[in-house]
Amino acid sequence: MWVVSGSGCRWLGAGGALAVTVGGYAAGALPVIGGAPLWAPRASAAETAGAVLAALGLTVLVAAWWRYGVLLARGAAGGALGTLAAWGAPLLLAPPLHSADVYSYIAQGAMVLEGHDVYGAGPSVLGPGDLGADAAASVGGNWTDTPAPYGPVFLLLAEAVVKLTGGAVVPAVLLLRLVAVAAVALLVWAVRGFGKGDGALWLAVLNPLLLVHVVGGTHNDGLMAGLMLGGVLLAARGRWVLGSVLVGCAVMVKSPAAVALLFVAVIVARRDGLLKGLVLPPAVAGAVAAGASLLAGTGFGWLRTQSVAGAIHTPLSLTSDLGLALGTLVADDPEPVKAVVQKLGLLAAAVLILVLAWRAWRGRLDPVLGLGYSLVALVALSPMVQPWYLLWGTAAVAAVAWHSRAGQLLAVLSAALVYETQPAGHTPWYGFAAAGLVLALGAAWLRRDRWPAAADGLSDRPAGTALRA
Repeated sequence: MWVVSGSGCRWLGAGGALAVTVGGYAAGALPVIGGAPLWAPRASAAETAGAVLAALGLTVLVAAWWRYGVLLARGAAGGALGTLAAWGAPLLLAPPLHSADVYSYIAQGAMVLEGHDVYGAGPSVLGPGDLGADAAASVGGNWTDTPAPYGPVFLLLAEAVVKLTGGAVVPAVLLLRLVAVAAVALLVWAVRGFGKGDGALWLAVLNPLLLVHVVGGTHNDGLMAGLMLGGVLLAARGRWVLGSVLVGCAVMVKSPAAVALLFVAVIVARRDGLLKGLVLPPAVAGAVAAGASLLAGTGFGWLRTQSVAGAIHTPLSLTSDLGLALGTLVADDPEPVKAVVQKLGLLAAAVLILVLAWRAWRGRLDPVLGLGYSLVALVALSPMVQPWYLLWGTAAVAAVAWHSRAGQLLAVLSAALVYETQPAGHTPWYGFAAAGLVLALGAAWLRRDRWPAAADGLSDRPAGTALRA
């Protein structure tokens, strides 16, 4: 039947993406002001209908993606770039989906343009007459007074968007979506560069978690991942200076990309010696960070705002949940206990990352795969976790080992986490219930179905592209 073929999956997924977009016009993260007429908030009945349509479309998209991956694993499908175009196109004109973070981006760009200290205050400093005021009115409650945790490279982009659009909400969102699309294109180039074919693109960029949150939600995590993985690819090809520049830019979008510097150092050290590897890539990336901070005029305030997000409790953070539970049991005020557990989680993540880097340096682990594992560990043990953070490590694992057991597990997690947030950006209990159901189904599938390459015992040792000059 056509529905189970590669071509059938392509058009079935496109239909699902179109339903997500149409549903988003009633149930998406619509702006409070500045979105009329198409992006104006709807009546409750229309919002409910839109949410149901979007949920059905998302389920169709996930099912099509899953079937397409099975076909790719069996060598029975191809054309991933065409499929990406078909699935991504309906989302290009959608309102913000599954998150209101894009309004923070616009407001922070306006703060830079207006001369506010973006690392000392939140979007609430923008008054009614300021550029970006409409966007600031739509910023989620937790983030209204939160300083920016992003680096100056991204803030320069956000400032440019506000300049070009005058801070008008709809044009600014659409322009930031173009930035997100460019990030996806960069990620496609980087993933393809490691030579694992359409399957790698399936897990890295056809992933519904990426389509919904990077294209639909315009999250800057896509830009971070694209710059980061592109830099690692260039380093693997011997162009470590340019690679370090790209990784430095990725760090200046979001700081977790700094983990990639360690693995760029490993790649350089294995080829040119330990001293060169440990000193030169970090020096190049540090120069990029300093230059970007001075060019943006924001200074080095980003160094002190990296922990601000951790103050906001997210249920996906295992260490925050554990710390809160322990603190409630043993103390009147659970927050100090929670803070200790969060710090211990970060310490454990750091140890795991160093062990993985050591294994990569000793030749026992592909450095790109080590980077992927490291980022997944960092997310799992962080004090603040959002569903789309899984994309950081998934892109790296997909690039070199998409059909390994780890790739299969990340596919299951991606399919589950895409349900955790609703189109409006809320995280109700039924989102977690849907995610849990998908996770249970995925776990059952993992037990009975090993993809051909996974069954053959795909090696995690450095091979081919990862260390080729």
